[in-house]
Amino acid sequence: MAKAPVLTPQADDFPRWYQDLINKAELADNGPVRGTMVIRPYGYGLWERMQQEMDARIKRAGAQNAYFPMFIPQSYLTREAEHVEGFAPELAVVTHGGGKELEEPVVVRPTSETIINEYFSKWVQSYRDLPLLINQWANVVRWELRPRVFLRTTEFLWQEGHTAHATYEDARAYASMIHTDVYGDFMVNVLGIDVVLGRKTVRERFAGAVNTLTLEGMMGDGKALQMGTSHELGQNFAKAFHTQYLSGEGKQEHVWQTSWGSSTRMVGGLIMSHGDDSGLRVPPRLASVQAVVLAIKGDDAVIAKVREIGAALEAAGVRVVVDDRTDTPFGRRAVDWELKGVPVRIEVGPRDLEGGTAMLARRIPGGKEPVSMDALVQLVPSVLEEDQALLLRQSRERREARTVDVKSIDEAVEAAGTGWGRISWADLGPEGEAKLAEQGVSVRCLIAADGSVPAADDQPGNIAIVARAY
Repeated sequence: MAKAPVLTPQADDFPRWYQDLINKAELADNGPVRGTMVIRPYGYGLWERMQQEMDARIKRAGAQNAYFPMFIPQSYLTREAEHVEGFAPELAVVTHGGGKELEEPVVVRPTSETIINEYFSKWVQSYRDLPLLINQWANVVRWELRPRVFLRTTEFLWQEGHTAHATYEDARAYASMIHTDVYGDFMVNVLGIDVVLGRKTVRERFAGAVNTLTLEGMMGDGKALQMGTSHELGQNFAKAFHTQYLSGEGKQEHVWQTSWGSSTRMVGGLIMSHGDDSGLRVPPRLASVQAVVLAIKGDDAVIAKVREIGAALEAAGVRVVVDDRTDTPFGRRAVDWELKGVPVRIEVGPRDLEGGTAMLARRIPGGKEPVSMDALVQLVPSVLEEDQALLLRQSRERREARTVDVKSIDEAVEAAGTGWGRISWADLGPEGEAKLAEQGVSVRCLIAADGSVPAADDQPGNIAIVARAY
């Protein structure tokens, strides 16, 4: 009888494969309250690496980290009408505390534009205080009706940036820079996902923004996932919260603002973009464990050698784990590391030791081959870079192969059954977008004819990317 697969094959049931992988790779569990999740150590290690890479880019962009309360007076949200309307269905509201009914209900943070503006209005007095560039790493709560671990959860982790500028041009340029130099660079060059950078339509725009820039990734099943967004807020929140500054000419002016965020949803994107029927495939630049050195048997000489190899790789800058748990069968350990997607496995047993070789298994392209132990320290870093490039190339090739040009709503819906459609925005327009939405297909973003981010919704030649989305 054939052995049952460890994971449900993607081709049989992609959602079940996704859930199987999260469980078997020990990434997360469902929390006790519907829609919440418990992130397990290996899954949190992936998020920590995302944080480190993103935080470095955010700081290079000039922003500083701060922290704001998770409880927000309900009255703050009502000051910006479009904002409160957009978030009202998702709010968690606290009405009692300390055994008493609160004088004013408080909202558990769904996003922080309102509370941060309350303090921006205190901190900004003069043009000398601008630009004010703040980021926070925090949790947020949005009551999710159709939860899926990492993709849509009632509570999730994220970073949210908030900035205030003296001019519209400065704010717009900063939102664009975050879009490309922080998010775009990280997602392409670290996550290895060939995201499309574009502009959201008015229908899909963030509540309270005047423009939303997005990064859309194609997952393994052809659906789209919004990986991050950067918003131009104009002066909407500044006027609602009286965030003003004294200009060099001695006039009181409202600031111009941005906000931008990315979340643990990126872990879901990583899984669905790179995972296969054997488990995760983690991009080497992201991986918390880039290489694992496994002792096949509990021979003293073998144990000593795997520890020696691990120390040498670590000294060479490789993030490495030595697995000398020989009380657990080797086959089980190898499958576990494969499920977790560690890019490189180095396997050493008594015979390998005699021959001066180790078995090098590469998770991303697959396959294994014997390699001289003396060559490992030089070979592994170059292998990791090769495999990083391979993941990005595979991501790009999948998107290009499964994206087709269409000319009608019917063709767009058909294209969204297996991938993405590209249709002229002039032919589709807001009315066509609404008709697509009735069939579960959305305009993920607008791009210019040359693939760049368009300056305006109605720019001639804009192309709409349409897809079914998570």
